[in-house]
Amino acid sequence: MSKEFWNESFSKETYVYGKQANTFVVEMTEQLKEARYVGCFAEGEGRNAVHLAKQGHQVTVFDQSDEGLTKAEQLAEEEGVHIDTVQADLTKKEMEAAQFDAAVMVFGHVPKESQSFLIEQMIRSVKPGGVVFFEVYSEDQLAYGTGGPKDKRMLYSPENVLHWISEYKCLHFYYGEADRTEGERHTGVGHVIQAFIRV
Repeated sequence: MSKEFWNESFSKETYVYGKQANTFVVEMTEQLKEARYVGCFAEGEGRNAVHLAKQGHQVTVFDQSDEGLTKAEQLAEEEGVHIDTVQADLTKKEMEAAQFDAAVMVFGHVPKESQSFLIEQMIRSVKPGGVVFFEVYSEDQLAYGTGGPKDKRMLYSPENVLHWISEYKCLHFYYGEADRTEGERHTGVGHVIQAFIRV
């Protein structure tokens, strides 16, 4: 989806995905206690980044939407923490290698032809021994209608995800249902893919 789409989505006063961190991010937070520098990819309005900053991490947020990044900074200020923000098209941006101890992405949906690049760049951004984790909607989400893109080409397949992470140590992989009630855009049980790897 385009920068214009997301700028319009995030221009509302309300936070369209809420201000609370994603459940999977909260569950994995303990696994990040050694990670000083964390990159949050396709982070939108900043709910996960702010949660991680409150845990003491130095967080850099990447998103294509200026409106989303502005709201992320506002949420960080509300919560008394600091985040760094970078406006970038993550289907094109080559990341500086080994800059983070961890990389995180929640529902970063891009066209199929760009998905492997996005995951590769997240992995590239992490130091050897660091971790990468993400949660995305699977192609099966179309039947649920509780959030995410309405186009199968913007959703993920478990076979692809397993292929992209196959050379790394997989600490967690899940393909199945999850209840995601987050703001106005995620409204109940959906079908997700989760991965947590050490690089």
